[in-house]
Amino acid sequence: MSDLTELRQSYARGELRRQDLNPDPLVQFQGWLEEALATEQAEPYAVSLATADALGRPSVRTVLLRGADARGLTVYSNYHSHKGRDLADNPQAELLFYWPHLERQVRVYGPVERVGEVESSAYFHKRPRDSQLAAHVSAPQSAPIASRAELEAKFAALEARFAAGQQVPKPDFWGGYQVVPQSYEFWQGRPNRLHDRFEYLRGGEEWRITRLMP
Repeated sequence: MSDLTELRQSYARGELRRQDLNPDPLVQFQGWLEEALATEQAEPYAVSLATADALGRPSVRTVLLRGADARGLTVYSNYHSHKGRDLADNPQAELLFYWPHLERQVRVYGPVERVGEVESSAYFHKRPRDSQLAAHVSAPQSAPIASRAELEAKFAALEARFAAGQQVPKPDFWGGYQVVPQSYEFWQGRPNRLHDRFEYLRGGEEWRITRLMP
């Protein structure tokens, strides 16, 4: 194995100054996301979602961002999954976006709310048909399964059940979550590990911006 203590990279692609920041962190985030989407990075809308259970045991996984507006940042999942169980017991989460092509990352923290059924159903039916079937097959998500063959057999059975052209219904156990931001942190890599970090903290309807030590 390589000596990981010898591996390092200096960041020199950009800088982040207080005067560069939009007073609204959502606008700032949307701008950075658009810049990330314009790079060659695969799935820059992928995000690490960190949750914790009722005992405080953390878990983290990668999901896909499917919306970012004034209500919050939206992802979709099986409500019975590990993350779904965490959020039922402890409805708060943190999101981490990492865009190495731009040497940037963004952290977003806040309470979590479920997206309404109408909106969840509308998104579900925008997904590819195979993804719709897979949402049914993967129930209960995160549960043990004996083999890949058993998983594929369940998928084939559902394919046969829902003939071509027949709408696949959204499962009751599947839908969206919105992280309602209480804080954002924008990080821009800089040389010599003197990175630029700015935190937005919500205070009522206003946001307070603070530069943080790297």
